[in-house]
Amino acid sequence: MNLNILKNSIYPLFLLAIAYILFYNNDAKTIIAGIAVFLIGMVFMEDGFKLFSGGLLEKALKSSTSTVPKAIGTGFLATALVQSSSLISIIIISFLSAELITLSGAIGVVFGSNIGTTTTAWIVSAFGVKIKIAQFAMPMLIFGVLFRFKNNKTYKGLGSILVGLGFVFLGISFMKDGFDALKSGLDLAEFAMDGYLGVLVYVLIGAFATVVIQSSSATMALIITALATNQILYFNALELAIGANIGTTVTAVLGSIASNLNGKRLAVAHLIFNMVTGVIAIVFLYQLADLVTYLSLKIGIADDDYAMQLALFHTIFNIIGVLAVAPFTSKLVKFLESIFIDKREDISRAKYLDKAVVEVPEVALLALRKEILHLYENASEVLSHALSLHRHTYIGMGEEISDVVKTSVKMIDVNIDDFYGKKIKILYGDIINYATISQETMSVEDKHKIYSLKIACRNIVEAIKDVKVLQKNINKFMKSKNEYINEEYNYLREGIAKTLDGIHTLKNDNHDDFDVLAKIKLLEENLDRLDMIKNGRIDKLIRGNLIETKMATSLINDSQYAYEISKKLIQVATILWIEDREIQELGDE
Repeated sequence: MNLNILKNSIYPLFLLAIAYILFYNNDAKTIIAGIAVFLIGMVFMEDGFKLFSGGLLEKALKSSTSTVPKAIGTGFLATALVQSSSLISIIIISFLSAELITLSGAIGVVFGSNIGTTTTAWIVSAFGVKIKIAQFAMPMLIFGVLFRFKNNKTYKGLGSILVGLGFVFLGISFMKDGFDALKSGLDLAEFAMDGYLGVLVYVLIGAFATVVIQSSSATMALIITALATNQILYFNALELAIGANIGTTVTAVLGSIASNLNGKRLAVAHLIFNMVTGVIAIVFLYQLADLVTYLSLKIGIADDDYAMQLALFHTIFNIIGVLAVAPFTSKLVKFLESIFIDKREDISRAKYLDKAVVEVPEVALLALRKEILHLYENASEVLSHALSLHRHTYIGMGEEISDVVKTSVKMIDVNIDDFYGKKIKILYGDIINYATISQETMSVEDKHKIYSLKIACRNIVEAIKDVKVLQKNINKFMKSKNEYINEEYNYLREGIAKTLDGIHTLKNDNHDDFDVLAKIKLLEENLDRLDMIKNGRIDKLIRGNLIETKMATSLINDSQYAYEISKKLIQVATILWIEDREIQELGDE
């Protein structure tokens, strides 16, 4: 059965079950409301950090994943700061799609993120269940809403973070109050189970709760508040925490089904890590519990402060999991790459665009830029073949391009309509579609960049359409017995070839801003050579009766096509290497 059909079938039943609980038990209603408020708070915090960081989070993640230990540390710090492993995952998958980081670096971030997620348990156990946390929620909500009214992106981000924290604190308060009230009517501790049967049952309950709630942080908050109100026993809480860790993997795997290869690889890496961690925690549960008791005495956690001990246990078994799995990261990468093989050999489809990561503007822009370069590569092939040139014969030849053109007299039989339909049109459509979707969450400044990239795309496509018209007469006059018309069409071929060669140099070499401007300026100066009316070449040919009238009119028209092709390609280069310099630098860092 299709997964979406299954989910759509279960969802109404889930809603009915929630409705029944809400009407049947007022105390359970308060707990469920607390979970809902907690979750919406996490969403606000995630959105707030996206705005508040202003791209710093993305840059930090990108620049600190060169080794697995650095990636683990970065994943821990980033997740502990933003309190959202899902946001970190989105950014990491987007970086993988744009080829900004390696798979091993991404896996390292996921390992660290698992440890970083445990900070939620520390916050809830240290503050949420010990003080009247709701009294802090109100000022946060008030100031958060006020900040969100500001036009400044940083203030809006800070406002969303405060609103999110306010809702998180309020949600914890609701859950605590609900469990306190529930205690008088129903004591969940009566259902405690001993032995490994109890371990497995409570692990499964914790995993199921996380799959339903779709947030391990919310599940941990629920477990800690239940433990703090004595609704569950300490050991059962430890087992639920292990289950919550496993449950978040199920959520990641289900979410990766519709994702790209990178999303699937990370999800399986996450699954392997959490399953190994879970097995270690289950097998050595009692030993780990003794270790927690010992360490609690050393760091000043009271004997009866089970909420803090649970937070310590949650952190310890995740650290042990990282220590157990991290040394085998390189083997894990080889395994993941062997089961998820990139079979895309069709260059007509997008290589870097992933709809799952359009929420990260900086990376979405970079992915678009790289995809346009991919489109340009396809286009440069057909442009060269239309000129009866092979790229490897003239690219990098500089002033010798003229000689290459003169000796390349064998016509390359390329059907431009067919090439356009198979290798350009679909990719062009993918880029425009992705650009339209991604700009919905972007700032005005970023939307202007999207507009420029769309223009670059359009220019590439129009250059191909122009060369189709030019190709016919190139093939006709390239072998003409009239040496003058032959020379002029070689001159047009040379002009376009030099433009393509100049852009290739820009694309493949590292240049500073001054050097880029100088090279673009040189391309623009060479462009005037293709305007045969302006430079007087056509007049000399006509006055000297060197070519026929029909040849002259064809040459005038074709020189204009050659001029427009080069002009559009230079505009593409200007957009990609001057106007969008910031996007390029994100990819180069």
